[in-house]
Amino acid sequence: MLFLLFELDGDRYALDATVIVEVLARVLTKSIPGAPAWIAGVFERHGESVPVIDVSQLALGRAARKLRSTRLVIVRYSTVNAGHDLARDNSSRERARMLGLIVERATQTRRIERGQFAESGVATPHARWLGPVASDVTGLVQWVEVQQMLGDNVKALLFPQTPQQPQHAHR
Repeated sequence: MLFLLFELDGDRYALDATVIVEVLARVLTKSIPGAPAWIAGVFERHGESVPVIDVSQLALGRAARKLRSTRLVIVRYSTVNAGHDLARDNSSRERARMLGLIVERATQTRRIERGQFAESGVATPHARWLGPVASDVTGLVQWVEVQQMLGDNVKALLFPQTPQQPQHAHR
């Protein structure tokens, strides 16, 4: 399997390339007042509003640094069934939405076989998105399971079922 590697304070993490749509330089986002601090905001991509998560803020409690290697990774995120294989079935817009992830030091890809990954041995109920780990010549790398990043309450915030129409007061 092919993975995009990134870092969080020197530790390496991997995003499965099959869920990645595009890797961009960091873009300006429109902030969302009242949203959790790790929601960096939204930006427009091909006429669609895309919510953006700052993975450093989510994992470490600090904003991603503005490095030359900081990237915005656009991934497919299923709002219906976390177990559905989006890499094989992209036909339903109701199932897959775009989600942006701001990650630091996203400079390499690496092929790692699924069988090389093993459970870390540490339960992370508040970070279910931290998956199994694999070892290579440069140390450990942990698989980030994108489908596990958002709880139901955050999914409802970022991907409302029906578009919210602004209410204008008429006087």
